[in-house]
Amino acid sequence: MISKSNKVLISIAVGVLMAIGGVLACTPSKEAPSLPPPAQEAADEPAAEPQEPGRVFAADDLSNLAPDAPDVPVYDKHTLAERRAAGLPTALPDITPYRTGKTVYLTFDDGPDDKNTPAVLDVLREAGVKATFYVTGRQAEAHPDVLQRIYDEGHAIGNHSYDHRYEKLYPDVNGFLAEMERTDEIIYGILGVRPLILRAPGGRIGHFTAAYAPAIRANGYVEHDWNVSSADAAPGHPVAQDFIDNISSETDQEVAARTAIILMHSSEGHEETVKALPKIIELLKAKGYTFGVITPMTPQPW
Repeated sequence: MISKSNKVLISIAVGVLMAIGGVLACTPSKEAPSLPPPAQEAADEPAAEPQEPGRVFAADDLSNLAPDAPDVPVYDKHTLAERRAAGLPTALPDITPYRTGKTVYLTFDDGPDDKNTPAVLDVLREAGVKATFYVTGRQAEAHPDVLQRIYDEGHAIGNHSYDHRYEKLYPDVNGFLAEMERTDEIIYGILGVRPLILRAPGGRIGHFTAAYAPAIRANGYVEHDWNVSSADAAPGHPVAQDFIDNISSETDQEVAARTAIILMHSSEGHEETVKALPKIIELLKAKGYTFGVITPMTPQPW
């Protein structure tokens, strides 16, 4: 039997426990505060095309082709087939060429090979100069590592047809475009980008009919010929000093006073071009030129 004094003690203990429980019940929880929900992206805002240092990539709608840096290459991250399948535009918008003073564009056709193109790249790297390489699909297939080096070192890459065969390019514009698109796919398979610039083998003069220019633009290309020739593909086995003299003389002409687009070659058999290149660069620097790469915004050579 519980004594009266023990009953009093039990009653006091129960009261204390009840009081503690009440305090605990009223104490705010110290759980970790909940994080706010992540902000939702606006569904109607198109994602910006990711850029890499030293390059510009065309937006899906091709609306960003107006950079003001003539030494920055421009590429598309879509092939023409991908653009057509996705309902994206292929035709370039109206583009205002930039004018940036006295600019020279060194261009090299018909590569890449595994001897002269790497040698040209070595000279350019030593001089701190960027250039443009108009490559054929056949040579890109044969030397993908050299094509990758051109891209990695910040030069511009242009389309120069699959194998430079006039009989496939100039009977009609459809054959020309098929050759260019075939080469695009090869370049894209190696680099993950396609060029927006091309050069017609042999140049447009004497080869293009009136159908070519609108068809080229509708398929997202800009074609550039040249206004200064090294004549390094001339018959008679010219030598390095001939190329230096040709470029020195032709860059004194009015047509090249602000924009000089120089034709050279970096393929097999052009060892003399490699030999001449350091002096050519030295000469052009002394004449006050800055060096650019061909893009859709580059002024035409005439």
